[in-house]
Amino acid sequence: MDLIRLRTLRELARCGTMAATAEFLHLTPSAVSQQVAQLEREADVALIERRGRGVALTPAGTRLVAHVERILVILDEARSELAQLRSEIAGELRVAAFPSIAVALVAPIVHNLRQAYPRLEVVVADLEPQESLSALSAWQIDVAVVDDLAGASKARQEHYELIPLTEDRLHVLLPTNHPLASRTTLTIADLQDEAWALDSTNSSFGEFIANLCRRSGFTPRINAHCAGFEMVAAMVASGNSISVVSGLRLLRPVEGVTAVRLAPAIQRKIFLAYRKGARAHPAVTVFLDEAISTAGVLEGYQREEGENGSGQA
Repeated sequence: MDLIRLRTLRELARCGTMAATAEFLHLTPSAVSQQVAQLEREADVALIERRGRGVALTPAGTRLVAHVERILVILDEARSELAQLRSEIAGELRVAAFPSIAVALVAPIVHNLRQAYPRLEVVVADLEPQESLSALSAWQIDVAVVDDLAGASKARQEHYELIPLTEDRLHVLLPTNHPLASRTTLTIADLQDEAWALDSTNSSFGEFIANLCRRSGFTPRINAHCAGFEMVAAMVASGNSISVVSGLRLLRPVEGVTAVRLAPAIQRKIFLAYRKGARAHPAVTVFLDEAISTAGVLEGYQREEGENGSGQA
């Protein structure tokens, strides 16, 4: 059986429709259908059945996908063993991370690895956490940096392992001349009368913030749906809005704004994710080790900033 067709069936089982599978695999729905049909001819058994606009696996399809999962783990283990036989760490390592962690953590990791391993090429993709986990499961990347807002739950860990990396404390972002900017801490309820700017490219984070507001008794009045942190910061600095942002975003200076810690503290956990068969791969190993080391440095810096109090970002 062809491995590409086996992986197509696996993604069809996960996505549920020909169209969604085709979009994820960068194919046409017709190509997905043809690959599955060819696989059914090879297996001489029906693997899927139509259900409305979607598809479901037959018992045979379910059994075959379970075998595909095992095959992919074994292939990852084989790649790892072969890579260990090389005299140096080389090749391509594909990493995905969401913007705040990419700026604060991934960029210095890549720099350090380039210095230590000149023949290792780390290729970084800017993906939201849930997209990263899907890409990891589909072998499109090798390591993902995700947060606990992405639904990185035990139910989805049949494909990957998680390593706790660090925690990210959320801050209120205010114009420097805002009446609340002199406070040492703020609650979400303190912000109920404000206009909000939110990064709309991260749906999980935006929904998390909206839920925090609802639990405090109000719905945030959003006057800026922004495509990235730069626009959020610009709206705040100009006095148009306030926001709640990742503390990792504030490790680099942002002009015209003041960051105030939330109280009680609201944190999200950051994880490294990798496929179960890839842990022993030398390139994966050095990336994970460097990430843990770099995160330790950032945690020390964030503790120092916290002890010194909030202020201009």
